[in-house]
Amino acid sequence: MNQIYAEDLTFTYESDEELQINNSDFVINGVTLSVTKGEFLSIIGHNGSGKSTLAKHFNAILLPTGGKVLVEDMNTLDEDKCYDIRRKVGLVLQNPDNQLVASIVEEDVAFGPENLGVEPAEIRKRVDEALKAVDMYEFRTFAPHKLSGGQKQRVAIAGILAMKPDCIVLDEPTAMLDPKGREEVLTAIHKLNKEQGITIVLITHNMDEAVTSDRVIVMDKGKILTEGTPDEVFSKVELLKKHRLDVPQSTELCYKLRAYGVEIEKLPLNIDDCVDLLAEVLR
Repeated sequence: MNQIYAEDLTFTYESDEELQINNSDFVINGVTLSVTKGEFLSIIGHNGSGKSTLAKHFNAILLPTGGKVLVEDMNTLDEDKCYDIRRKVGLVLQNPDNQLVASIVEEDVAFGPENLGVEPAEIRKRVDEALKAVDMYEFRTFAPHKLSGGQKQRVAIAGILAMKPDCIVLDEPTAMLDPKGREEVLTAIHKLNKEQGITIVLITHNMDEAVTSDRVIVMDKGKILTEGTPDEVFSKVELLKKHRLDVPQSTELCYKLRAYGVEIEKLPLNIDDCVDLLAEVLR
């Protein structure tokens, strides 16, 4: 079942008059894609590829210039459906400091459900469940400014989770975090996907994050360059490099070894697979 579907989506930040004068390129240019319920999808690309702009279309923060975006068959251009769409799809942004609005963690997580008109007893239940889901329950009475970057981002995710969305879109949520914070956030969102069946769309430029997904879409110049499983996408090393995109470090190493004559049939995606492969071929 498609949870999100975009068809021939185009988008520009320019007005129609400015387009005619400047002949401006579209930030999103003819994108058609689907997000399947329950999957973990990564959308990758370098800066300016259109991936973050695409993310903001999934819960109607931005609206198409052309084409359409459907969220569970609700068109984002339908103003009457905007409220329902944003209850279905939550968006977590890059900087957690821009998303935290209260002086106490549990109050911040309660902010979304309160605005939805949820009953106080239900809010209490949702806040506790959301904080436990991201392993932040013990910090519920802390001030957000006393938390680490990874902890703040997990609180931001809990705030979205408390609104009971079916899908969470995360726009480069680890870009401002150290390795420990990045690991905390990735562990939390994979847990939500596997244990609660929440659909995850991860916007990232970190290839090592993308390899843990069910599926990867590669964006370049507002279009989809390629898509498939991580194995399928990252085996196309020449194509990705041609478009100034990296591959996981383990993949890069074995790709270079292959060029020097080492017989490597399948390129690994992570360190453990790389170590096992090299132990075998170099024996």
